[in-house]
Amino acid sequence: MVKRAGGSLLLSIQINRDAQQPVSTQLFIALREMILTGGFLAGERLPASRTLARDLGVSRNTVIEVFDRLAAEGLLESRTGAGSFVSARLNVDRPKPAQADAPSLVRTAPQLSGMMAQAVSRFGDRKRLPHIPRAFTTALPAFDVFPMAQWARLSAKYLRGARDDILGYGDPDGLYQLRRALASHLRVNRGIACDAEQIFIVGGAQQAFALIGSTLLNPGENVWFENPGAIGARNSLIACGANLVPVPVDAEGLQVDEALRLSPEFRLAFVTPSHQQPMGHVMSLERRYALLKAAERAGAWVIEDDYDGEFFFSGRPPPTLKSVDNNGQVIYVGTFSKSLFPALRLGYVLVPPALVDIFGTIMRKFLPGVPSHTQAMVAEFIDEGFFASHVRRMRTIYRERHDVLLATAQQRLAGLLDVQPTHGGLHTIALLPASMPEMVISRAAEQRQITASPIGRFALEPVAVNGLVLGYAGVSPKLITAGVEVLAQVLEARLSASGKRKPQAAR
Repeated sequence: MVKRAGGSLLLSIQINRDAQQPVSTQLFIALREMILTGGFLAGERLPASRTLARDLGVSRNTVIEVFDRLAAEGLLESRTGAGSFVSARLNVDRPKPAQADAPSLVRTAPQLSGMMAQAVSRFGDRKRLPHIPRAFTTALPAFDVFPMAQWARLSAKYLRGARDDILGYGDPDGLYQLRRALASHLRVNRGIACDAEQIFIVGGAQQAFALIGSTLLNPGENVWFENPGAIGARNSLIACGANLVPVPVDAEGLQVDEALRLSPEFRLAFVTPSHQQPMGHVMSLERRYALLKAAERAGAWVIEDDYDGEFFFSGRPPPTLKSVDNNGQVIYVGTFSKSLFPALRLGYVLVPPALVDIFGTIMRKFLPGVPSHTQAMVAEFIDEGFFASHVRRMRTIYRERHDVLLATAQQRLAGLLDVQPTHGGLHTIALLPASMPEMVISRAAEQRQITASPIGRFALEPVAVNGLVLGYAGVSPKLITAGVEVLAQVLEARLSASGKRKPQAAR
């Protein structure tokens, strides 16, 4: 066991100097209870007598007396030059805590606020989607080719910087260096005319959605939401009290005419126009203009989630919705979880000029900001051109992995699963025959350590599509090929169990 410099802090021990019990007895009982109930592990070191005496404000002789009594009971062992340790025998001899009476085990459900109680009931499947790099986990970038050496050098550089910058409170709006770098990146690479003052740095895209919802929504107000759509954004807006209106999507994106029929009055609309989540469609220019026109008439705001827009690998990327917004209606949300890595917990919100002051007030008065040194590292990564090089390299790698998935699927899954080509991003969808329910196949794949999320998981209301969402970006070509083989075995087993045969042309 690693030796701690001063032993554990035992500040939970309270000494009552007005009690009739001597101080030594109080300390003995407290330490004995901690040892017997598992507060200390067998072999764990207690604080030195001098340290404990100073922490508790008692004499050292009192502490030595208590340690001697505990040693006499076999609860402590004294090691010359090392200190006092909990007896190793307690690994087997420690009594179990007394069982509480059965009636006291009954717990009433915690009382939640009305809004959160309703939200929890609407969050859907409580099981979290897998977030490990295996076939075919979605939303994971390629960890295996991330430039860790370069990142480590940046990290070491900034951790050697001024302690005030590293350890202190940063600018709640976000490090200006990063906001300026992002504004430049968005102007050049995403076609968005913006200033650094319009950008606010947050702890990931979901915090951005929660911030927008809590700022602009009243409980019960209507929000147009793609169906199927992004789970994280959906739950963030539900927690803000939104009444989500599920709007179907097709090859051109969100169906604005249908949205107007379902809810002509709405406060927000949420879209993923560059790569619809999860279907992968690119919103047509006609639909973009129709959405902006509908929002203008309703006095509504539009949230554009550009979660993987940098990774369009079929020619030039489509314009962002924000880039054609002439009336300041679109709130643009970006994240580094896909373009760099999720553990950064770093995202940003680009708000129209009309919202800059109110978002600035909220950030400064309510949100604590994210670590400054992390922001500084990302800012330099962008400024020095590393980010552009990384994105360029990832586009090539993701296209290669996408092509491997399609080629392998055509060879092994023909007649079983129709994997759709896509124009970019980190995932695509695969269509199943009606005889193979997506949830059944997904569960069977999970038992074989393969992630194949059903499309229905992303839906607020049932959709006609029967299929799976397959991530390819975070998986090596070798694992993609192996994953396709496992999926084929799962599907063939399902066919065999149903008494059907694989089509002859696909055999």
